[in-house]
Amino acid sequence: MPGFELVTVLRLFPVRCRFLSYYSLNCCNFMLFRGLSSTSIVFKMQEIQPHQQLTQMITGYTVTQALYAAARLDLAEIIATNDLLSVSDLSEKTGADTDALYRLLRALASVGVFREKEEGVFIMTPMAECLRYGNPHSVKAMALGMGHVFYPAYQELLYSVKTGNGGFEVHHGKKVFEYFNQHQDQAKIFDRMMTDFHGGETMPMIENYDFSACEKIVDVGGGNGEVLIRLLRAHKELEAVLFDLPHVIKRSEENIENCGLADRCSCVGGSFFQAVPEGGDAYILRHIVHDWDDTSAVKILSNCAKAMKPDGKVLVVEAVIPSGNDPHPYKWLDLTMLLIGGRERTEKQFREIFDAAGLQLSRIIPITPLVNVVEAVRK
Repeated sequence: MPGFELVTVLRLFPVRCRFLSYYSLNCCNFMLFRGLSSTSIVFKMQEIQPHQQLTQMITGYTVTQALYAAARLDLAEIIATNDLLSVSDLSEKTGADTDALYRLLRALASVGVFREKEEGVFIMTPMAECLRYGNPHSVKAMALGMGHVFYPAYQELLYSVKTGNGGFEVHHGKKVFEYFNQHQDQAKIFDRMMTDFHGGETMPMIENYDFSACEKIVDVGGGNGEVLIRLLRAHKELEAVLFDLPHVIKRSEENIENCGLADRCSCVGGSFFQAVPEGGDAYILRHIVHDWDDTSAVKILSNCAKAMKPDGKVLVVEAVIPSGNDPHPYKWLDLTMLLIGGRERTEKQFREIFDAAGLQLSRIIPITPLVNVVEAVRK
């Protein structure tokens, strides 16, 4: 139509969380029509009808799987490192069907992931850059892990809602950590996803929580040691213990050794349901407690309370779910935690599990807009 231009902008906001990457179709979708009697008409969020908003939500699964497919095919890396490849060229490099690949890229370009520069030739965009591993804000591992392991488990959300039990185990036949222990290829993607997702919280935690009174830190469920490595570099006087399952510790020891910190950080294998290393001034549990139901969480916290010095502290690094109807990404993450048998918690719920573990909540210290240090001391 001469003089008529239609521009559709649909923004996707990635909600970053442990175990799950879901892409919420944001309803500040707008259409800009130009050319009608020299008048511009803008349809903003409030003018989108309720059924249209729900339609966006219902069909959001298509975006999740499109991003998963793009990540599996390594499209962002190939496009970024080659000059103006045609879809035919991309098809040869990826082994994908040419027509189907074009349709995938066209759809992703319509929401800002890639851009069609000329017919059949796609280039990078800021969002596409985040599908590369080398990007400091990479979500490639999230797209791979969430699109393959957690996406199908969501078919059992209704089961979880009706029973209160984990649907992940129903779908995959194993609890989440057992599954990753037996699928090391997916475990590596999961580890990368956690590092990419939570890595941005480490320095804000170190900068916003005062560790100066501590001599010995115990990182419970410390994984690859990334938190303790940064903490020990920032506080030269500290000593630390990295505590995790024995098979995890094997990987952690190498990381600690390579960073030249083995003289200040010991790596101990075990189960936090049985006991944790004794004598710490502070016990860090970063995104650990939310993996478990209340009974299990109380057991972990009780073991920390027994092991720490009399004036020690337990530092739970997690979100605190606000009350009310306001949007909060961890209200959605909580559904994923429901699937795997855990939960996100409100301040009241934290107080309850601390109390049952012989602790009391002393303060909540925000370290990012979404994550806090929830500090507890002995009662």
